[in-house]
Amino acid sequence: MKRMLMAMIWAGAVAVGAAEPTPAKVGEAAPEFQLPDLAGQSRTLSEFKGKYVVLEWTNYDCPFVKKHYGSGNMQALQKASAAKGVIWLSINSSAAGKQGHYTAEEWAKQVAAREAAPAAVLLDGDGTVGRRYGAKTTPHIFIINPEGVLIYGGAIDSNSSPDPKTIPGAVNYVHKTLDAALAGKPVEPAATQPYGCSVKY
Repeated sequence: MKRMLMAMIWAGAVAVGAAEPTPAKVGEAAPEFQLPDLAGQSRTLSEFKGKYVVLEWTNYDCPFVKKHYGSGNMQALQKASAAKGVIWLSINSSAAGKQGHYTAEEWAKQVAAREAAPAAVLLDGDGTVGRRYGAKTTPHIFIINPEGVLIYGGAIDSNSSPDPKTIPGAVNYVHKTLDAALAGKPVEPAATQPYGCSVKY
């Protein structure tokens, strides 16, 4: 009986493991998604085909996110990217009752207060899209080329300190990736270790 019970538990664990999606990989097609924006409009990745797209996993209550928004660094990145024709999408995967989870109305107020400038803020409360991309931290950045291929995944920059004073001396991987890609050059590095608060699934 004990052996049968253990076998059932093991089989269940395998089934659960099999159900988990394989995280997106650099060099492969970026997973399609459909998420609501703050106006309740459904947005998809495919609607931006033909353009570079930056996905920024965010949580405004995270100290590492505050580092980049409080200093104005994230807003500057968003505006500079938009000027190059890049679509910037901020995604929040915080579950209900966890840090960083807000209603669409509350999000709109938070975005306005920070003068954030993404093309859209998308809500992923059940974490489906975050898990599909393998988003681990806030911030966690993914960059997709016009052909829909993931060309970068990882940290926003090279300094993992929450201190905004470290921003000027850090290598900004968003600028570096987009500058290289837009110039037709190889993206190096194409993947880095993300830093920040854990995504609150």
